[in-house]
Amino acid sequence: MKKLQSRSYLLVPAAFLVYLLIRNAWFSIVYQFLLAHIHESVTAYFVASCVIGLPIFIATWLLHKKKFADSLGLSGNFLKGFFPALLFTAPMFVGYSLIYEFNATLTYTQVAVGALFAGFFEELYFRAFFFGLLFRYTRLGFIPALLISALIFASLHLYQSEEPAAMAGIFIATLMGAGFFAWLYAEWKFNIWLIVNMHVLMNLSWMLFDAGDNALGPVLSNIFRAVTIASAILTTLWIKKRQQQKLEVNRNTIWLKAVDNG
Repeated sequence: MKKLQSRSYLLVPAAFLVYLLIRNAWFSIVYQFLLAHIHESVTAYFVASCVIGLPIFIATWLLHKKKFADSLGLSGNFLKGFFPALLFTAPMFVGYSLIYEFNATLTYTQVAVGALFAGFFEELYFRAFFFGLLFRYTRLGFIPALLISALIFASLHLYQSEEPAAMAGIFIATLMGAGFFAWLYAEWKFNIWLIVNMHVLMNLSWMLFDAGDNALGPVLSNIFRAVTIASAILTTLWIKKRQQQKLEVNRNTIWLKAVDNG
């Protein structure tokens, strides 16, 4: 266990840094190359997103090998992640359908890239890999394991506006979102499918009814988003209490975990 911890401290941040560098410098090049050969934008985007994640996949295999899928939460039950996510996000779909017009110009490609792929790859790379591997397999508590990836996640959304006030709002909103998804991931037994479906459905509701131009959004949009987040948190706490399960994120795991003498 101690050997795994030591290797995780080194490999996880290093692999994530390499991934970010490749993403910033090579994603567009890889995508255009694949598009020229595949001639289908959605497939090319998906494959490109997988290719630039190779440092993450390699690091995970080096650390966990046969437990590769489990360590990234991929072995979790998909349906147990889908139906709660659908229930939690219902306020956004219902609320937006009542106050906004349906976005009839939305394309299949926009949905695939902006909802499906964004939800899957962001949760896989940021939450399951960077946060998850550090929180699950090292002594780092919730906040230290979360902080760096959450700050990067929030920073990557700043392109959505050039106004300082809006940029600050976007940063805070996405930073809090990163914390929310990380907490859900931990409390739902590290089942990545819950947070992937939550992310995908939240993005999809935002896009289907044109609820805002960026991650910050107008007040009305955020009211329904807040209800969705609150319902997910309160339901999770209720389930934990009803099943007499201890919270994964507690005073003993918030900063630094106890030494493992095993």
